Amino acid sequence: MAKQIQAIRGMNDCLPEQTPAWQQAEAVLRDLMRAYGYAEVRMPIMEVTGLFKRAIGEVTDVVEKEMYTFDDRNGDSMTLRPEGTAGCVRAGIEHGLLYNQERRMWYMGPMFRYERPQKGRYRQFHQFGVEVFGLQGPDIDAELIMLTARLWKTLGVSEHLVLQLNSLGQPEERAEYRQALVAYLEQHKDQLDEDSQRRLYTNPLRVLDSKNPQVQALLQDAPVLSDYFGEQTQAHFEGLKALLTSAGIGFEINPRLVRGLDYYNLTVFEWVTESLGAQGTVCGGGRYDGLVEQLGGQATPAVGFAMGMERLVLLLDTLNQVDAQPALADVYLAMMGDNSQVAGFALAEQLRDQLPGLRVMSHCGGGNFKKQLKRADKSGAGIALILGEDEIARGEVTVKYLRGQGEQQTLAVNDMIEQLKKGI
Repeated sequence: MAKQIQAIRGMNDCLPEQTPAWQQAEAVLRDLMRAYGYAEVRMPIMEVTGLFKRAIGEVTDVVEKEMYTFDDRNGDSMTLRPEGTAGCVRAGIEHGLLYNQERRMWYMGPMFRYERPQKGRYRQFHQFGVEVFGLQGPDIDAELIMLTARLWKTLGVSEHLVLQLNSLGQPEERAEYRQALVAYLEQHKDQLDEDSQRRLYTNPLRVLDSKNPQVQALLQDAPVLSDYFGEQTQAHFEGLKALLTSAGIGFEINPRLVRGLDYYNLTVFEWVTESLGAQGTVCGGGRYDGLVEQLGGQATPAVGFAMGMERLVLLLDTLNQVDAQPALADVYLAMMGDNSQVAGFALAEQLRDQLPGLRVMSHCGGGNFKKQLKRADKSGAGIALILGEDEIARGEVTVKYLRGQGEQQTLAVNDMIEQLKKGI
């Protein structure tokens, strides 16, 4: 026998039994975006490698270790997108969507990173992201956080999520802080783990995010970024906190909250949970006012967030917030006799024409009456329509209730359709 081919490690199938939870989350997200006036944008899953190197930074883990990069047949370097913001900015610049304009956009789709697969983290994963361009005050930062808070409320998981908040200041403030942080860490270099030593001179702010308890203990006496804030940065952060407080959204200030990508400034935030163990971040975002200019556009203020759909669905499942598995059909059409299939398919199409919202499943594959009713029950349909040669001859159909709603009856086809319109 030929060797069985399996999915690539970390790239998972989403089976029919699992898709309802995804559809539930996606439907809530789409409705939420509509309610807030955000428009969908769809970008390619592959971009030129230089886009991510310029946007994310060449000394980040994403670019150094995790990107799926290859040369195409022309010898050009291509990369499967590891995140959505860079591609969204590229699309905005290329199509003239950003300059002197206000844009509120969202997207959803697969991303790719080569890292060790674990629960809630995969090599092909799906992200939902929101990006806003052209607004620079703390009010839009607050709206994005309010939007996510409403999402948790709608999904029934609010009590299991905590908002962590920080400000990264402006680039010049962060540069001054970086010098002080590096000077402090150099004095304790022998106490840093291998990862932190590697980041010390390339991306020292990521040391603040270390999960090593020894490094975290060392950071207790490290310089604090907020000590380097100017008046405008401080006012932006205080304005954001005031708006969230007035909206009744609680938060924790986490001075060690940083982002793994180079393009962030000012506001950064994460929604974290203890319900998923080590993989506690469900949603993260912040402001990135310099990225549009960095990628060749006019200077444009910008803010956004992204969340991993796998992690969101895992949270819903863990907290038993996934709706019951929906039925596949409302009506199951059973057909008995040699000549019933042609008439049956015609009836099914008639039902779909006259009742567009009705889910009709037609029996295929033959089988006796008992087998067909067993299939009808398995479909979850509330009604089985039985069409035999006698019914066809009389222009009738037998209606059998599968969930105890009423007595079996035989009706003229038009009468049956009128009954269905009334919602039997």
